[in-house]
Amino acid sequence: MIIYIHTVGISAKKSAQILYPALGFIYKDFNMAKGCIHIYTGNGKGKTTAVVGLALRAKSRGLRVLFVQFMKGSMDSGEISLLKSISVKIKKFPKILSPYFHPDIDKKKLQKHAKEAVTYLKKIMADKKFDMIILDEFNCLLKEGILTDTIAIDLLSVKPAGIELILTGRGATKKLIRASDYVTDMRMIKHPFSKGIKAREGIEY
Repeated sequence: MIIYIHTVGISAKKSAQILYPALGFIYKDFNMAKGCIHIYTGNGKGKTTAVVGLALRAKSRGLRVLFVQFMKGSMDSGEISLLKSISVKIKKFPKILSPYFHPDIDKKKLQKHAKEAVTYLKKIMADKKFDMIILDEFNCLLKEGILTDTIAIDLLSVKPAGIELILTGRGATKKLIRASDYVTDMRMIKHPFSKGIKAREGIEY
């Protein structure tokens, strides 16, 4: 579809102010038609914080958002409570825990649960009920050997056009990075944990 617009005697800025309300839906549909893949990785603080902000922005524009969380147990953190309050759909996988913090956990069971989670995510994406799907700590599943690169890339490959997919967590692999459109590496320069200051409510969780 081609639209010709001719405005006389007014600035480009003024033209946009007049025309955008009528044509905004066209720009929005065009820009969201592909749907991009984002990665937030690195050893610095702020990966989950960043995607919570992205979820808020998406909701403010009327997008349907699903926030999926791995490796953080069943207890709701502050951001989960907030997202629920603005009708962001939450899905947690409480059986998929971090072997780093749970060294005695059965890794084979973790792998089984993770594969089941991927099956669930494929169905969710195929249903196309969400415009944005956030997979918090997904990258860690690969870093810890719970999921393989092959399974992860297969999940990304079946993402329908129009869905924005966001992955967080340390240790994003080279293949994941190559398959993504946005990649942000959060590098820790300083952190108060090194001074013995533990995680604080309202700041870290």
